[in-house]
Amino acid sequence: MSTSTVSAVSAAPKKSARRKLSVPVILLIVAGALALVSLVRIISGADDLTSVGQVSGALQLAIPIGLAGLGGLWAERAGVVNIGLEGMMILGTWFGAYAGYQWGPWTGVALGIVGGALGGLLHAVITVTFGVNHIVSGVAINILAVGVTRYLSNFTFDKAAGGSSKQSPRIDEITKITIPGLSDWLRDIQGKHWFFVSDVAGVVGGLVTNLSLLTVVALLLIPATIWILWHTAFGLRLRSCGENPVAAESLGVNVYKYKYIAVVVSGGLAGLAGAFLAIVATGIYQEGQTGGRGYIGLAAMIFGNWMPGGMALGAGLFGFTDSLKLRGGAENVHAMLLLLAILLLLVVFWQLYKKKYLPAAISAVAAVLLFVWYSLTNEVPSQFVDAAPYITTLLVLALSAQRLRMPKADGMPYRKGQGK
Repeated sequence: MSTSTVSAVSAAPKKSARRKLSVPVILLIVAGALALVSLVRIISGADDLTSVGQVSGALQLAIPIGLAGLGGLWAERAGVVNIGLEGMMILGTWFGAYAGYQWGPWTGVALGIVGGALGGLLHAVITVTFGVNHIVSGVAINILAVGVTRYLSNFTFDKAAGGSSKQSPRIDEITKITIPGLSDWLRDIQGKHWFFVSDVAGVVGGLVTNLSLLTVVALLLIPATIWILWHTAFGLRLRSCGENPVAAESLGVNVYKYKYIAVVVSGGLAGLAGAFLAIVATGIYQEGQTGGRGYIGLAAMIFGNWMPGGMALGAGLFGFTDSLKLRGGAENVHAMLLLLAILLLLVVFWQLYKKKYLPAAISAVAAVLLFVWYSLTNEVPSQFVDAAPYITTLLVLALSAQRLRMPKADGMPYRKGQGK
């Protein structure tokens, strides 16, 4: 494809481009958010909110969601909705565990990617070649994955080694790294519980303590995706298939090929997410261990406006709230009520500034109710603790819905030569 052709394909997406945040602005937003969390920590006394263990746990919980979201982004940027991420994750957990306990964890990672990619290939055949509704295909793959893994588990996992029809034997760990000296120093500062400084130490400490090498690989996939999809001719052609496949085809792009590549990569990333769950997060395959994370990854991708950075932020948010319930439980989630109330109050001022009076009134009522709930209680019911990550995700999606812009041809049927 010539330079002029590439420029022509990129014309449509640029028309709707939004102003990008600069790095200093992003850092300022992050610092402000951390200062707000630090204030809530001091007021509530929930010192574990930004501890090294909390951040480390949040990162481990966020990685599978982020990988699934990244997989969804690849597919949808090429115009294919991938509801089947959950099923592809399930395939990744089984293939990863089966290979992992027999031939080592890194072999398990590779086979987990292959398992997810096979699910992606099936989804591509059904949707791209045969033109079946994307949602129907994705749901079918989710159901099929559950049945296939249950069937395979019945005669593959060695019961003598601790396996059964619903779980695998234990899998060896992937090497974990800790930066000596720096990790202990940051943990000491975090233990002082100083305003903001201890919180920064806790966050950085969580990123340099007991970090799996697979976590490092997963984090590097985010900038790699940004570079491939937004800074190469290949990525430009792939994204053009999700914006205007008819125009892309008229300029010489093999739309079917790029859709296939995107959906197979999507499945591979979901399979990697499943392998991470089985090998790093738990060290064992268990039936149902994905727990809907494929769907949450899809929600994180939507929250991130089909962009890798925003998707990572959404995955981190869910991982953080999920980790809160595991460390400190009711106390930490109770402190989150105060944080949500303050955030809603800030939203009220922003909506008033934008002259959106009805949404501002609704947000104000919700903020007052949360303040009252926090003030009159010392802890929250256990059922709310379990549901907190999902409630937080829904609230964030609801508040960010108005700024979302999906690829124009996402989910739309396409047949080769239809523009002629």
